[in-house]
Formats: sequence, structure tokens, C-alpha cells
Amino acid sequence: MTDPRLALALNRRRVLQAGAALGTTALLPAWQEAMAQGTPLVVGVIYVGPRTDFGYNQAQAQAAALIKKLPGVKVVEEENVPETVAVQKTMEAMINQDKATLIFPTSFGYFDPHMIKMAEKYPKVRFAHCGGLWTEGKHPKNTSSYFGYIDECQFLSGIVAAHVSKSKKLGFIAAKPIPQVLRNINAFTLGAKSIDPAFTTRVIFTGDWSMPVKEAEATTSLIDQGVDVLTCHVDSPKVVVETAEKRGVFSCGYHASQAALAPKGYLTGAEWDWATPYTAQIKAAQSGAPMPNVLRGGLKDGYVKMSPYGTAVPAAAKTKADAVKAEMMKGTYVIFKGELKDNKGAVVIPKGSNLDQFNGELEKMNYLVEGVIGSIS
Repeated sequence: MTDPRLALALNRRRVLQAGAALGTTALLPAWQEAMAQGTPLVVGVIYVGPRTDFGYNQAQAQAAALIKKLPGVKVVEEENVPETVAVQKTMEAMINQDKATLIFPTSFGYFDPHMIKMAEKYPKVRFAHCGGLWTEGKHPKNTSSYFGYIDECQFLSGIVAAHVSKSKKLGFIAAKPIPQVLRNINAFTLGAKSIDPAFTTRVIFTGDWSMPVKEAEATTSLIDQGVDVLTCHVDSPKVVVETAEKRGVFSCGYHASQAALAPKGYLTGAEWDWATPYTAQIKAAQSGAPMPNVLRGGLKDGYVKMSPYGTAVPAAAKTKADAVKAEMMKGTYVIFKGELKDNKGAVVIPKGSNLDQFNGELEKMNYLVEGVIGSIS
């Protein structure tokens, strides 16, 4: 294994040699100028909510905490930054005051126009956005997107949920009917239906990423309809998981672990491991490699992971979920395969067709599968 301090020294030497070849470092990208001067790579991380939200922001903050330990890296952070011109001001402050040359604006709404404007204004700075919006030929080369196939974990959560549910009615509280959310709802449902086709998932859309009152109302409504296992795709599952625990029903988590909030009913959960794409972007910057414009991965790539099983999970559920997970780790398990119908009866994947995780069609998903009770219109 290469000594990271030696690797950093070699990288600095290459930067200095490149600068000497040009006769000056003035024309080098900002990160190379910083390395030539022996200063650390300054990485900015921006959160739309609090870093301790038990959800989306906490998962990003956990990755930031890990990259702080990397050699030659300094991390600056700001939380509770709205998806307005305020995030542009935060990015400018990180660039001009902190000398950040790699920035992770983590929230979906930061991308366009905010991050794109900053990338055009500061072409020497790299910007890595969490989501699926970067497009070749449309967006600047100093921008990128990173995301993961967390539907694999949602599928496994569906398997576990199916083993503990008595009513065969599952519930899903979701923010918006965008492809990433629909993919999670559908994968969770297909996981449960792989155990028993009679399972259904009732879905309620709240309309935005953080709506605690609506999330509590939706959770209560679903439980009143007979749902006995709940999960969600909102910024913080805290309200959903806590409400489920109080009502005596089970829950599966999302983004980060919510096990501490529901010691009796928390089954497992779909968690992100953002340290993987963060580290890939940092290594590219430190080595002088071009910016990776699209980073994607699933369980086998280290982008996502499962929460440990809760005490209520039976042995049969663990055995089945672990067996499917093993196939996913080998890259041989297909979640979305034909014939698959939407919940209106139309065929969305023809018989004999399999869409693997990297298939671009899945990133454009605009339907709910058979078995989901709800509407995206």
C-alpha cells in the first residue's frame, strides 16, 4: 500500500514539474496552484438542513467527517443553506475566503442555476453535485453528479418488511414523484412482492423534501388504513420512524440509520455511503486527473449499505435478504425485469427484457409498478 504522505509528495512534485514546463503556475487550475504551494486541498460541503437530521444531511455529514481524516485535505462546512441565491453566496465565500477548490453542494435544488452559475464564474474550481442532473455537452466540465443505486437496499428492506407484516399492507411516505423517488417506491414494493405477490404499498406524496407536519399526518393516515410497516423518501425520516414506533408498527429507514429512534420497531434501512464518491473526487483532484463527471454505484461499489437488522427481524427474513444481497454484491441480481406492469395495467418492461442498475432508462422512471396504491399525477 502506498504511503499517502509519499503519494501527496509525488503529486506535488508532478504539479511543480507541470508548472515549470509552463514557466509559471499562474495558468494552472486553482487546486494545482494550492498543491504547488504546499497547502491542503480545501473541500467545501454545503447542506440544505441540519447535519444532525437523522437523514439526508446527516448521511452527507458522515462522509464529510471521514474525508477530514484524509491526508492533505481540509474541510469547510455550512448547514441550513436554502436552495436560493443564498447558496451562491456560500459557494463564493468558500472559494474566496476559505480557498476551496472542490465543493460539494449536496442538495437537489442547488444544481441549476446556482451551481452552474458558480462553475461558469470559477472555471478553475470543481463542483460535485448529489443527484442525476449532469449532462454531457450541456453542463460545464468542472461540474459533475454523484449518486447511488439505493433501490437495491430498498428492495432488501421490502423483503424484510414482507416477513414481519401481518396485514400485507405496506406504507411509503414520499416527497416528490421524481425518478429517484419512484425507483425507491417500486423497488421496495417488488422486494415485498418477491416474497408474496399479494403485498401492496400505499404511497402518499407530501410535496416537498422536508414537511414534518404532513409527514406525521401521512404516517398516521397510513397506519389507520391498516399499514403495519412504513418507510419513506423524505429528507429526514425522523417523524415517520418516531410516529410508527409510538403507534406500535414497524419501520424501515432511509439515508442514515434511525435505529436509535425506534428500538422496538426499526427493522433495517437503506443508507448512503457518500464517502466513496467524495474520496473519488478528492483523489482525482489531488492526482491531477480530469474531474469524474458522473459517478454511480450500488452495494458492491460501496455507495450504499444496509442498517443492521433490528431485534424484531426473524431469522428467515435475514436468510432471504442476505442471499439476495450476496447476488447484488456479485452484480448478478436484476430488480427491474420484464414482464413488469405499472399500477394502471400497462406493460412498462416487456417480457424477456432486463434493465440492469446502470441502464439509463431507470433514471427516467415515471411510473408506479403494479401493487403500489397511489398516483403520480
